[in-house]
Amino acid sequence: MAEPLARAGRWTRHVERIEQATPLDRDRALDALRAFAILGVVLGHWLVAAWELNPHLVITSPLVHLPGLGALSWIFQALALFFFVGGHVAAGSARRPYRKWVSARMRRLLLPAVPMIVLWAVLATLLSTLGGLPYRELRAVVLPAVAPLWFLAVFALLTACTPLLLRVRPGVAVAAMVVTVAVVDVARFVLGAPEQVGWLNLLAGWLVPYLLGILSANGGLRARGTAAWLLAGGVAGAVALVGWFGYPASMVGVTGERVSNLSPPSLAAVSFGIAQVGLALLLREPLAALMRRPRLWAVVATANLSAMRVFVWHMTALVLTVLVFGLYQRPDTMMWVAGRVALLPVFGLVLAGIFGFMTWCRHQLEERVRSL
Repeated sequence: MAEPLARAGRWTRHVERIEQATPLDRDRALDALRAFAILGVVLGHWLVAAWELNPHLVITSPLVHLPGLGALSWIFQALALFFFVGGHVAAGSARRPYRKWVSARMRRLLLPAVPMIVLWAVLATLLSTLGGLPYRELRAVVLPAVAPLWFLAVFALLTACTPLLLRVRPGVAVAAMVVTVAVVDVARFVLGAPEQVGWLNLLAGWLVPYLLGILSANGGLRARGTAAWLLAGGVAGAVALVGWFGYPASMVGVTGERVSNLSPPSLAAVSFGIAQVGLALLLREPLAALMRRPRLWAVVATANLSAMRVFVWHMTALVLTVLVFGLYQRPDTMMWVAGRVALLPVFGLVLAGIFGFMTWCRHQLEERVRSL
């Protein structure tokens, strides 16, 4: 009885500390949106990333074998929200000396990835040299684990360019980026341009929600009518492109599919992202009201403190669990889907274990340094 009471007391004190440390002018709704985006991305990856022996170890997905599940990707694919919040926050803080500002932002973004890169460099070496794992299978293991790095690279580049983006008219720039994505898609899908041309959309596509975040931070997009138009127009565009123009229904990449909405971003993904921004703007006031509840705010604030670490390491937790327990079944039945849902807490525990081990290592290092 005493232990649960003690835990409850620690949580109450944590809630009080978070509430006291939160500035009065902090936009808590933005933190809630960021937490939701991270949660959606993590759960989405944990649900759709799979491996099978066919006859060698290969990456697969339930979306390959159960395409009807593609609609669920519209719930979990929330990267546009992360870019929107990132643009909003960066625009509000980028007026201090640029070198100091960008240095601090890059440390927050990139440092959590360094231990992960080192870990997988060591594991890849061990698996290939001592384990004799062929390159194709090694790639199937390592590539998903380090996949979050592409997001960090794009997000870091857009963040570094924020002072320059503040000098342009965000609304005009958004329109220009949407047109760019459309032109690139026409070149790829209609004119038969090389696949490499599509990677122009990697920046253009994610610039759209990032610029909308900047526009919002500068006082734009306040009218609920504007938010409603973004939501309605984005949904209509995405549905039309999927239903009439042959874009994939899944808003995430599907292993083996010739066309992906996400890698690189397509016009359908950009339309979907615009809809998400519109919905986020409509929900800001209700979210802000919810975040005034101290306990709920403490959960969101705590999640945001570890947001980048969770994003960087969540695929490592999944891959390590799959390797250790040999989870190589073909994901072609609803029973597999139910089993993967049941495993979500396990992946969460592995992720928490990784964080605990890293914290222990840091403390050990600090004690050794102090003892010198």
